[in-house]
Amino acid sequence: MGQKLLLKMGIMLFLIPLFHFGQAPTMGTASDFVLFSSVGAVTNTGITHLTGNVGTNSGSSTGFGNVDGVMHDGNGTSAQCAADLLLAYNELNSAIPDYFPASLLGNGQILTAGIYSIPSTASLNLNLILDAENDPSAVFIFQIEGAFSSAANSEVSLVNGAQACNVFWKIEGLVDLATGTSMKGTIVANNAGININTGAVLEGRALSTTGAISVDGILAYKPIGCGSIVLNGPTAPDLNSAICYAIFSSNGSVTNAGVTFVTGDVGTNVGLTTGFDELNVTGEIHPIPDTSTADAANDLLIAYNYLNVLPYDIELLYPAQFGNDLVLTPHTYLLNAATVLTNSVYLNAQDNPDAVFVIKINGALSTSTYAKVLLLNGAQAKNVYWKIEGAVEISDYSEFKGTIIGNNGAIDLLTGVQLDGRAMTTTGALSTAAVTVTMTEGCETLGGIDHTIHKKAVIFYPNPFNNVINLTLNDTSYLNNAELSIYDVSGREIYRVTLSNLTMQLDLSNLSSGTYFYKINSSNKTIQFGGMVAK
Repeated sequence: MGQKLLLKMGIMLFLIPLFHFGQAPTMGTASDFVLFSSVGAVTNTGITHLTGNVGTNSGSSTGFGNVDGVMHDGNGTSAQCAADLLLAYNELNSAIPDYFPASLLGNGQILTAGIYSIPSTASLNLNLILDAENDPSAVFIFQIEGAFSSAANSEVSLVNGAQACNVFWKIEGLVDLATGTSMKGTIVANNAGININTGAVLEGRALSTTGAISVDGILAYKPIGCGSIVLNGPTAPDLNSAICYAIFSSNGSVTNAGVTFVTGDVGTNVGLTTGFDELNVTGEIHPIPDTSTADAANDLLIAYNYLNVLPYDIELLYPAQFGNDLVLTPHTYLLNAATVLTNSVYLNAQDNPDAVFVIKINGALSTSTYAKVLLLNGAQAKNVYWKIEGAVEISDYSEFKGTIIGNNGAIDLLTGVQLDGRAMTTTGALSTAAVTVTMTEGCETLGGIDHTIHKKAVIFYPNPFNNVINLTLNDTSYLNNAELSIYDVSGREIYRVTLSNLTMQLDLSNLSSGTYFYKINSSNKTIQFGGMVAK
């Protein structure tokens, strides 16, 4: 009887899956930092993009441009971070290992959750795959009792639910990540520095108890998940009646030159609105002030006042260097001087479609030609607001997202600009020149006109294009029942085609470089219009 019972128990134990009880350390305030040294300088060269706080408790942080986070050098926050980092290091150091792999990691190696101990220096080559086996809480801890380095373009990959927020590297020596390395997890170097070289990407953190941290033209961002706070951003302002305007000045003329397409109302409460073709405006043109413009002016002022006193979370310290592929997350940002947007800025909602972005600029805003505001991971133009104290000039062929609320300054939308949002000013002239402005959703009907923003029937890409442009038809009801017409800036039709396939490639190599506009008509009705740029 006893032997049978022991046999049954043995079989049951054999059938129970093996669990690893590695536990993530408590990071405390260190979880807010993407780069931090308790004792040591933190320096950057090149164009580096960071999401998370940066700092040192003893030393200085230098060479950084705009950071999507707060700089903390030798203050109360850095002191607390140093204390929390030491506690996290001690937890990682005292964890009991499950496995003892060879010192060379990667080369297609697949590891499951657990605590891995390497009693020497270690290196990463090619690809190391961390497999959570469909357990999103799976924790991976690497205890390396020496220096750690990576080969160029090596990579740590996460599969089957593994998360960077659950990966930790405790390293007793210098960390050197080579050019092009893609690293995942929180690095805690003890009594040693960290070097991250050009083109490396870190989804995690680089933290040192004592040692300098040096980065050169990298992308690094704090991991999300594992109970981290979901960023919602601030509460959006209520535009009330102003929400139905795409182009509006409370006090100043509103003028247009060239073929401009607008979805939303156009008007001013003091002055005249001129130059807009009603055939190209899906909304109401208010040529002179009326009760609608008076209401909009009052509501715009309320929205401006709300944004003006809204506290900021993060100050971007280099307004003249705004853009250059900077990535922002849902926050209220301050740029405390005249600002120049060069190339692109990315707004990353981190998979939260309700996330709000507010960018407050205490000075004028201008852009380079072909500048872009790009939306990532669920970000929506309707949730983006720009409060600008001064003039606004969106330069030729730029793609802008969000509601612009200027105060005491003119707004100029130059040739080929595509604005997904609104252009509004409390006081100042507003001019457009052959642009496309599409009011974001929020206004349903006004004066019997349907302002609801629907999903585009046709998607064009790439735009700008070089010789050929592709299109995808999203609504099959228009198949063989719609025509695309392309116009130059003078309004002359230069191309027409029937939409006969769900996907089409158009040869437009005969078009000169510049801005063009299109209309898609079906059953004698315009269902979509917009702009395109030939390189």
